[in-house]
Amino acid sequence: MEALPETYGALLLGALFASGFSGIVSVQSIVYFKLFPRDKPYLKALVLSVWSLDLAHTALVWSALWEYMITNFGNSRHADYIPFSIALSVVLTATLTFLAHCFFAHRIYRLSQRNLYLSVPIIILAIGRLASASVSGGEMVHLRSYTLFRRDFRWLFSMGLALSSGVDILITVLLFLLLQNSRTQSMSLDHIIDSLVLYTFEIGSLTSLATVVSMICWIRLDNSLIFLGLHFVIGKLYANSLLATLNTREQLRRNHSTAVDLMNVNLPRQAIPSIQFLNPQSSALIDLRSQVQVNVSKSIQYDDT
Repeated sequence: MEALPETYGALLLGALFASGFSGIVSVQSIVYFKLFPRDKPYLKALVLSVWSLDLAHTALVWSALWEYMITNFGNSRHADYIPFSIALSVVLTATLTFLAHCFFAHRIYRLSQRNLYLSVPIIILAIGRLASASVSGGEMVHLRSYTLFRRDFRWLFSMGLALSSGVDILITVLLFLLLQNSRTQSMSLDHIIDSLVLYTFEIGSLTSLATVVSMICWIRLDNSLIFLGLHFVIGKLYANSLLATLNTREQLRRNHSTAVDLMNVNLPRQAIPSIQFLNPQSSALIDLRSQVQVNVSKSIQYDDT
């Protein structure tokens, strides 16, 4: 492998785009802590973890670029070398992906009235994705050569990307079906659900498309690192999708004058179509049927599971 535009050029472009998305992650994290200071502690810990992992991932990406383009400037044979920072960035990308998948699995769990048959398969596949990426990172550290890694572990890295894309598609389909089943005769509520459905497709299609394109480049383009440049961006897309989902609650409140918590949407239990929203910033339980009723009680207990 030589130092061609398809190698160093692809890594540089990928690092630049990844840095831009990392800046968006930082902005979204700051906005989250400003808008939702009363959110549950586990959500705050999740956002802080995603933010920290994203910053660490960006630092690793630029550390690898420094080694390729500065420390070994002019050494074309070094293009086949896998720095430790690249191997670790692959693991961090898988970790960010895993957190995002678990977050959306939790949404499906709440939307489906705690149906484990829908949420557990997502967790299992997400664990498989994390395991394959972790093993891939370990083998990268051991082999230190893209050529050797492609020869011996092409299938493993491909499996990790395929699992990631498969989980994205599964999450998108399940969220779409669950949200469709929660429709009522209320035009205002259906408008909110339409917004959630559209947003679900946008998130799922973007992350899945990026993963599929990276996998195709990995399988078909043997003498390039285009797959890795795309891989730099994948973790940022998952981090942004998670944070955007949390922050969108405020936009829905402003647009629809309704306290909507995307983490705590419940499907109807009765024959009459209904949907409940739990507002993390107040003690208000909002029950939307064909009419809107708002009951406020200071004694309401929130379920953190």
